[in-house]
Amino acid sequence: MAQTIENLNLYLSKPWLKFYADYTPKEDIEIPNKPLFSILDESAEKYPNRTAIIFLGKEISYKKLKEDVDRFANALQSLGVKKGDVVSLLLPNTPHFVISYYAILKIGAIVSPISPLYKPPEIEHQLKDSGAETIIILDLLYKNFEEIKDKTKVKRVIVADIRDYLSDIKKLLYPLKMKPPKIEFKEGIYKFIELLKYSPDHKKVEINPKEDPAAYMYTGGTTGLPKAAKLSHYNILSNLYQIDTWIKKQEEPHRILAILPFFHIYGQTVCLNFGIYRGSTLILMPRPDIKALFENVSKYKVDVLPGVPTLYIQIINSPLVKKYDIRSIRYCISGAAALPVEVLKKFESLTGGKLREGYGLTEASPVTHCNPLEGIYKEGSIGIPVPNTLAAIAHPEENIFLGIDEIGELVVSGPQVMMGYHNRPEENEKIFFEYNGIRWLRTGDMAKMDKDGYFYIVDRKKEIIKYKGYSVYPREIEELLYAHEAIKEAAVLGIPDPEVGEKIKAYIVLKDEYKGKVKEEDIINYLKDKLAPYKLPKIVEFKDNLPKSLVGKILKRVLLEEELKKKT
Repeated sequence: MAQTIENLNLYLSKPWLKFYADYTPKEDIEIPNKPLFSILDESAEKYPNRTAIIFLGKEISYKKLKEDVDRFANALQSLGVKKGDVVSLLLPNTPHFVISYYAILKIGAIVSPISPLYKPPEIEHQLKDSGAETIIILDLLYKNFEEIKDKTKVKRVIVADIRDYLSDIKKLLYPLKMKPPKIEFKEGIYKFIELLKYSPDHKKVEINPKEDPAAYMYTGGTTGLPKAAKLSHYNILSNLYQIDTWIKKQEEPHRILAILPFFHIYGQTVCLNFGIYRGSTLILMPRPDIKALFENVSKYKVDVLPGVPTLYIQIINSPLVKKYDIRSIRYCISGAAALPVEVLKKFESLTGGKLREGYGLTEASPVTHCNPLEGIYKEGSIGIPVPNTLAAIAHPEENIFLGIDEIGELVVSGPQVMMGYHNRPEENEKIFFEYNGIRWLRTGDMAKMDKDGYFYIVDRKKEIIKYKGYSVYPREIEELLYAHEAIKEAAVLGIPDPEVGEKIKAYIVLKDEYKGKVKEEDIINYLKDKLAPYKLPKIVEFKDNLPKSLVGKILKRVLLEEELKKKT
């Protein structure tokens, strides 16, 4: 007991504070107790004529954006949506998402975004689990919803059309390219654009920022089927204010490329809410298109580009990188997966900007750690906790705190940590514990902290490979693979095997110029001098691409499912 208290006191002393950038406060910051949507109202008042969003060339000012949000809020209320109701968004990054998001919050309803990549059964699960009675959906995704509509409680469908924000010429070409479905607009099915004709005089709703949920953000969490992390207005606002201390303020508005999807909390907080709060210009990308990325960065002189490792890998390996000027990029925060060191170095040499690895999880709105943008960056580290955040290393099964450089489960505490999972009392029991008056969230990630307070993810608790009794951490092998000159992408996982527990298998995507020239034995020989024998992959499979989520995170579970199917 004495040892665990001593270790806890080490974390409570926050050894990381001395590594904060000069402009990041060393003391806890004050977070106002106000509704999340207030950030839009405040920016619209300060910068009414500034461009808030750019979508496929169309610009919308802060004044116009706020007015449309107010009109849509009134429309939702008129249709019967009230405080506490759940409204699902099945939308990519379009103006419809931005308008819907803040309008839903303004009337005290709860936003529940759904991935546009979801198939009908996945959409059905989320709609049923959240209890949503209203959905705002892109017309191109309507068929997926229509298939399961009668199995849900949905009684209001609002259909968004990208043509609402296209030029006249593009509107004419759109049906030829996209082939939108024919939708019968009848009772209960409405056109998004028609609802913007309502008066902006919506009814004001009392919001308790710490008690009222703002969003149900679905995540796999540490185990089981996707479940909703219940995030309050205060949770998300807190994380926004924490991030705000990390990026140096400037006179000119940021130009943020919003390629991260808003349906994911990472894109929602770090792009959408941060951008609106700072009065930035958001360049919306409805889908990840590498050519469009280069065009947007070059044309709009993008200076902030939050992303995931696979995005930065795409950029540095694209032949287009030589054709476009992307040196306007100044700040990039990488999250959602481990950032290979070699990728960071190459990206910074190409752009002259700062790329820093951070860490977060949906249950924490999501950011808890990041390497300082100005200051000491430690290779392979997720960095240090952001202001108002406590982090520690605990025993994976017991409420015991471990010491410096000891591997255990990363646990966090702070105002950005969720209220809990929606309708999952048993899961909440597993993921939270209280110690010494502090409520801690178990992240499910195995990690360690060095003497300076920098944290390192060793691996997901559930992704640790057990080979002949040894614990093997895939990330260690993946880091080495990414350092190989021929490798573009890599993933390592354990394949169930009755003799050894799990066989270690590496999946590799080669750079184009190396395809057909590198063999399985070349990769294994490359690793032999760098890893203990029990850590060596026993199988290497070359693939043209790796399965990814819309955020760009490599989906190891899909690879594992493919392997298991081979055995049946």
